[in-house]
Amino acid sequence: MNRFKEYSFIYALGAIIYGAIEVTFRGFTHWTMALTGGLAYLLMYITNFRIRSKSMLLRCLCGSAIITTLEFIVGCIVNRHFGLGVWDYSERPGHILGQICPLFSFLWFLLSFPAALLSYFLKARLFTPGCNKSKIRQLFLK
Repeated sequence: MNRFKEYSFIYALGAIIYGAIEVTFRGFTHWTMALTGGLAYLLMYITNFRIRSKSMLLRCLCGSAIITTLEFIVGCIVNRHFGLGVWDYSERPGHILGQICPLFSFLWFLLSFPAALLSYFLKARLFTPGCNKSKIRQLFLK
């Protein structure tokens, strides 16, 4: 049950943060982006702890791959199938079906660094009883 609470919190936080990022940079968001952002952050959170002995570069690449993959799947459903037009990268170089592009994959890579740091902080402070600074380092680096 504790894992369910932890993952529910992480999902909700990811949904809120991603929605806030979109509103900040685009001026609006769509409810499907909150759902996608929550799932993306939850998957990144889980992945960060499964590969915590790996380099931060690899962790950020994994984060970018997670977000880009979800963006493509959700984009094909929301934009192409249902025609909601939430986003369109057709004018961007290297785009695939207008749903993903290298520029945004790179931005997701950059976003993955603070997301990873936040993961370790939350794990240490909220979900690991009696955690101190050395324990945080262990969570972060294994």
